[in-house]
Amino acid sequence: MAQAQDRASSKLSSYDDYFETIQSRKKLPFSIQETLTLAFGKIPVSSFPLVPGGKVVEILADTSVADAVKILSECNILSAPVKNPEAKTSSDWRDRYLGTIDYSAIVLWVLESAELAAVALSASSATAAGVGAGAVGALGALALGATGPAAIAGLTAAAVGAAVAGGVVADKGMGKDAPTAADNLGDDFYKVILQDEPFKSTTVGSILKSYRWAPFIPVAPDSSMLSVLLLLSKYRLRNVPVIEPGNPDIKNFITQSAVVQGLEGCRGRDWFECISSLPISDLGLPFMSCNEVISIQSDDLILEAFKRMRDNKIGGLPVVEGPKKKIVGNVSIRDIRYLLLKPELFSNFRKLTVEDFMNTIVTTTPETGKIVPAITCKLNSTLGSVIHSLASKSVHRIYVVAGEENEVVGVVTLRDVISCFIYEPPDHFDNYLGFAVKEMLNQ
Repeated sequence: MAQAQDRASSKLSSYDDYFETIQSRKKLPFSIQETLTLAFGKIPVSSFPLVPGGKVVEILADTSVADAVKILSECNILSAPVKNPEAKTSSDWRDRYLGTIDYSAIVLWVLESAELAAVALSASSATAAGVGAGAVGALGALALGATGPAAIAGLTAAAVGAAVAGGVVADKGMGKDAPTAADNLGDDFYKVILQDEPFKSTTVGSILKSYRWAPFIPVAPDSSMLSVLLLLSKYRLRNVPVIEPGNPDIKNFITQSAVVQGLEGCRGRDWFECISSLPISDLGLPFMSCNEVISIQSDDLILEAFKRMRDNKIGGLPVVEGPKKKIVGNVSIRDIRYLLLKPELFSNFRKLTVEDFMNTIVTTTPETGKIVPAITCKLNSTLGSVIHSLASKSVHRIYVVAGEENEVVGVVTLRDVISCFIYEPPDHFDNYLGFAVKEMLNQ
């Protein structure tokens, strides 16, 4: 219990540390920040524009992960609320919604499943792979509602068992290590991970609790936009559902990206121009030093890129070349959809470099022609120009570069931009968000 409380305290402290750093580095008169914060505190959430089309895209908990990826990709969204199909008549949103599924959760699940499967597939028999009673037990636990890495590990073993029983391992001459197993399997490895049972029928609900990055925290239509902005910045949520009391259906789904789009729409207003005309360096941006920027070399494996995103809980990486880290591209967490929807890429993912991955997408994605390139700015760029780039390009981060070599020296995220416009008034958290939200943030 004491350890859990310590972790919770540490998590909230990290939010405080981030926001205090931002406030201390802003070169803005406090009177301006106070005026803006008070103004956002008076704007109701109900005034924020609805999602495109006016209807929030939702995914049922019994939807397969593969179908969920297709829905996210086709709707061009990063995340969606997950609805419990067994709670259709409940008036309590806690029963109706299980959380939010996004590419982050899917990346975590895919990477762990791939690693576990590769280890198991390196064995030469079903017994050595650890299938049998253990796998059946894990499958039974999942059927009874158990979730988490242990249950998923059981699923992996079961999938491996099916592959072994079919002679895949024997035919391929597996080695003793996971990379060798994965490399040798080729297309069969892809099938084991995403096409063969039970992975083909693994549901969103079964992976949601163990692999999500952030809690599901809705606000009411009469809540203030200040509370939403704080949740999307200081408290690191990427989206905030809007639910009307007594009506458990989600009325709106406010994302960091939508907020920055809204800020872009305020161009020309005095309060916006007062802040947006400043160079980002006057606002303390970027908030991290060049040594803290997490990047990936173009000749590194694409698998390593997704692992770094997973390990550091970030949504994208600059692709760089050479010791001076000249930026040549960008890989985001949503790019995992290409690996999942294109078997020819995933089949050799253990050997696929970041550069090859980007080049392949350019030649095989006719609807876009290319992955969104890295968007950059300079240290003397204005906040307004950064907001315009983020909004017009529909990207979630912009990389700060310096020198003729375009060396990456920082990154500015949607979270950082939102943080520039507000501060947290004393006791706002306790007065407007409360103990229940604090408990959820600590999860």
